[in-house]
Amino acid sequence: MILNSLRLFKIIRIVLKYGIDEIAMSGLRIPRTAKLIKTLLFWRDLSAPRGERLRKSLEELGPIFVKFGQVLSTRRDLMPPDIANELALLQDRVPSFDPDLAVAQITKSLGAHPDQLFASFERVPVASASIAQVHFATLKDGREAAVKVLRPGMKDTIDRDVALMKIAAGWLEFLWADGKRLKAKEVVGEFDKYLHDELDLMREAANGSQLRRNFADSDLLIVPEMYWDYCSPSVIVMERMKGIPISQTDKLLEAGVDLAKLSRDGVTIFFTQIFRDGFFHADMHPGNILVSVESATLGRYIALDFGIVGTLNDYDKDYLSQNFLAFFRRDYKRVAEAHIESGWAPKETRVDELEAAVRACCEPIFDRPLKDISFGQVLLRLFQTSRRFNVEVQPQLVLLQKTLLNIEGLGRQLDPDLDLWKTAKPYLERWMSEQVGWRGLVDKLRAEAPRYSHIFPQLPRLAHQALTRAAEGGNNDALLASLIAEQRATNSLLRAIIYIGVGILVGVVLAFSYINFFMIPVV
Repeated sequence: MILNSLRLFKIIRIVLKYGIDEIAMSGLRIPRTAKLIKTLLFWRDLSAPRGERLRKSLEELGPIFVKFGQVLSTRRDLMPPDIANELALLQDRVPSFDPDLAVAQITKSLGAHPDQLFASFERVPVASASIAQVHFATLKDGREAAVKVLRPGMKDTIDRDVALMKIAAGWLEFLWADGKRLKAKEVVGEFDKYLHDELDLMREAANGSQLRRNFADSDLLIVPEMYWDYCSPSVIVMERMKGIPISQTDKLLEAGVDLAKLSRDGVTIFFTQIFRDGFFHADMHPGNILVSVESATLGRYIALDFGIVGTLNDYDKDYLSQNFLAFFRRDYKRVAEAHIESGWAPKETRVDELEAAVRACCEPIFDRPLKDISFGQVLLRLFQTSRRFNVEVQPQLVLLQKTLLNIEGLGRQLDPDLDLWKTAKPYLERWMSEQVGWRGLVDKLRAEAPRYSHIFPQLPRLAHQALTRAAEGGNNDALLASLIAEQRATNSLLRAIIYIGVGILVGVVLAFSYINFFMIPVV
């Protein structure tokens, strides 16, 4: 209780120091109260922009609040653009914790001292963030490894700070005119779940393992192997990755990396994760991306830190692919229709009005290089349009939005002249042809074949059982007529099933013939 009170006093002091209360007071339901508070605190210097003051206050409050600001920066549907842009500058600049605590954590989690587990262990960490820090080590079989250790006491720290955030969110919704629209409680609730997921490093290890398996045969992306014998909820050990941070473009050029190709490969990796796998790395900021400079893998991306991933189901992928393709073809009517058909926009929405609004958002960005486009501004205009037409912003797409903004930032660094549309359109068209063309039909029939193989052999027995049950009911004329009618219906059903089965078989044969002899293979 005392710790909570002290923490609360510190938060209040920092809020007043940077004038964060002034940002909230601008929308108070009771203007006189706002003026009174502003008069009492006349001595403060609030000349700096509000976004900058908010960012500095979060940095002073500590790593949990920094992470909260990072999450808020992705919610451009809720945040004003100046605040969202400033929060996007937040980084996890967190001092490392005592190596003795890391050693103790490893010993407790893995049941042995690092000197017993590894051939060598570097006590000085190579990286430190708000949730964990990383040490290099060498396994006894000679493999080089990276050891990620959870910060001690993080759960208590998170629980304490999130509890205070929930209280603040309640007051914000009560006092601020726009509080309910910003969904402060909902945002804090999402953040709470996100942080507690990151506390389980086994979840991160599983995410990394899945991503590695998805790109096992890829020549674009390298994902470290997880050494499961050395993994626990608070310590994970993985293959050590060597490369140059993607933000260091000068060093990449010196190493002979083709930056234009690297930027195109990044787009391909992004769309592959989204549309092929429905499983994507959702924290692709420059600190988590390296580029290999080894001769055998020169220019390949190296992904790190898998604490945040996003998932999409088949419906989400289909919806997104239709919208992306419609955007690329400038078919804004189809975009509007897709939103209404999916239920994301109210059914009474006029297609022509929504079409015109989307056109106004997107038409100015076509046929322009990436350096002349701000996806942040495009997303902001789209979200403003969504509020106007009461379009629901789907929670599963928030991480996708964050990832798209990360891709934009990487693209600007690597190749400002990259035409994202021309790079992405062929990939999406190929994916759509695989999903809805002949190849998609064959794949779906192959996937459903095990179900059909169980159903067809049972049909005669099920028909015989139905006839037997009907016969046991009596011998009157009405029952006999019913039995004859049911038998005729069953016979008709069996004939229809046989015809359909033969038709499917012929269709599959024709499809395979068409693919093998007439279609150009898609590489």
